[in-house]
Amino acid sequence: MLHTSGITAGNTPSGYHEASQAVSIDYRAFPNTPNGYAPVHVACPEDRPSIRSASTLSSEETSCNSSNLPNIGIAISGGGFDAFMNGAGALKALTTAPRVQLLRASSVAYCSRPLMFQLLAEVPGCSRPATVNPLQFWGNITAQVKAKEDAGFVTSSPDFWGRIQGYFSFNASHGGVDLTWSSIAKTQAFQEGDMPLPLVVSDGQYFDKSEDLPTLKEPVYDYSPWEFGTYDHSIYGFAPLEYLGTRFVNGVVPENETCVRGFDNAGFITGTSSDTWNENRTDIAAIIRTQILPLLPSNSSEAELFSYVLKDYLSAVGSTNSTVNGPAAYDPSPFYQYNKDSSPFAQDTRLTVVDGGEKLENVTFNPLIQRKRNVDVIFAVDTTNHPYPHYWPNGTSLVTTYERTLGGFANDTSFPSIPDKNTFINLGLNTHPTFFGCNSSNLTTPAPLVVYLPNHPVTYMSNMSSQESGFTNAKRDDVILNGYNIATQANGTLDSNWTTCVGCAILSRSFDRTDTAVPKACSQCFQRYCWNGTIDNQTPSTYSPSVILPSSTFVSASTSPTAHSMSTSLSPAAWSSAAILGMVLLAVI
Repeated sequence: MLHTSGITAGNTPSGYHEASQAVSIDYRAFPNTPNGYAPVHVACPEDRPSIRSASTLSSEETSCNSSNLPNIGIAISGGGFDAFMNGAGALKALTTAPRVQLLRASSVAYCSRPLMFQLLAEVPGCSRPATVNPLQFWGNITAQVKAKEDAGFVTSSPDFWGRIQGYFSFNASHGGVDLTWSSIAKTQAFQEGDMPLPLVVSDGQYFDKSEDLPTLKEPVYDYSPWEFGTYDHSIYGFAPLEYLGTRFVNGVVPENETCVRGFDNAGFITGTSSDTWNENRTDIAAIIRTQILPLLPSNSSEAELFSYVLKDYLSAVGSTNSTVNGPAAYDPSPFYQYNKDSSPFAQDTRLTVVDGGEKLENVTFNPLIQRKRNVDVIFAVDTTNHPYPHYWPNGTSLVTTYERTLGGFANDTSFPSIPDKNTFINLGLNTHPTFFGCNSSNLTTPAPLVVYLPNHPVTYMSNMSSQESGFTNAKRDDVILNGYNIATQANGTLDSNWTTCVGCAILSRSFDRTDTAVPKACSQCFQRYCWNGTIDNQTPSTYSPSVILPSSTFVSASTSPTAHSMSTSLSPAAWSSAAILGMVLLAVI
């Protein structure tokens, strides 16, 4: 029963949009797992599931394509709670802003470390489930994960992370324990085309390198409501999502095998896509044991709780005190023995899957730049919090995607030319909307126009680091509102022609296809927003922006005394664990 909540933004100056109205959207997913969080073996359907080649789009996707309309993509980056909220504000704008409402027209939406369909009124760190005993709260999560292990499936840190995400993000009973990602395809809104195609992305890694960051060579996995897989040549196949967890051999289910349903739990999908537990060669248990417990008074209630959590965690994942449990495990691998002459993963019985931004493609464009999708324009919301410059985006994600397409790792993809990171900062391309790929005649292969919407301080200093200690409701609202104002240019305050320019970006490739003269208004827009090819790769000076439209005194979260003092106590990995387990403690505040 996943459905959206309203967004309530803080007070805004006169002339700015106050994003306070509730948004009502029908159910986005259904509780259709056979047995809660635990996958279940079931009889296979008469038309037994199989792995399809990635040489085409799925039949379900091609059946709803329309060649007469522009194909619009929306890509929302990861980057912690800051990205969670900034993306929510941008998504709010693209859904409800006067004369914009792109989401209603969008063909494809992509979310890294997913926002899913939630336009959240409250986010982790600001909210909590109904008041419960923390041991009971953690006990419920542990029991759910343990049920999956008892059913014979491998469990790991992302199972816990996904379950906790569910309690704090899904508007459903028991944290959406029985929601599946494949159920999205069964909803009326999706079947009638009233919502875009949601695509979530994660990265692949070799099992024996599961504690290392993947390189550009490793696959990028897509999740749609229909299937899971990759267009990359390393696997080049897709499995039916509803039957993920089924044992496939060389693309088919053996005659004597049953099928599995319920593996594609919505929280597990989102937990996988935001699974960073391999980044510091650690996991939840190791962080609790080595970095959190030593900081707590030995007889405190917090120490007692974390000790309890550690014991239950190790039990539910079948780990030991010396074992690093690691990233998400898709076991059995749906691609076992598939394309065995070319796939380096064909002999792996377990598929190792990690956070979708670990290749530095935090705005993971990969699903949207497949030529077979014919996407015309991508609205890219980038909240990547790079330490330099001061936790603002610097174009790294776009640069990395461009390099990956040139490196031949991603089959049949096209991306417009992108300048280097220094040029991004020196030319201020990260301080306002920028269009890339405006002149299609300069492209060697067809590619979408990219409308880059970097996080920058329109109405709030939203450059929060991943070590930010917490969010008040006011801070949450300010970040959401800033994201809204980035996507709308403060509802036209910064540029009264912005909505016209958005329309021009959408129609740009249609002008090319139909050999239509570009209207004067669009030419003016392109003159203002398109990167003109200029390069300035010298080392940039310090980038320290100010709020463009200040309404009060704001403090940068990345330099606040609280954030600084806390970051000296815990490592980034510890912050990840503390953020997760802190949610449990919030249940009794």
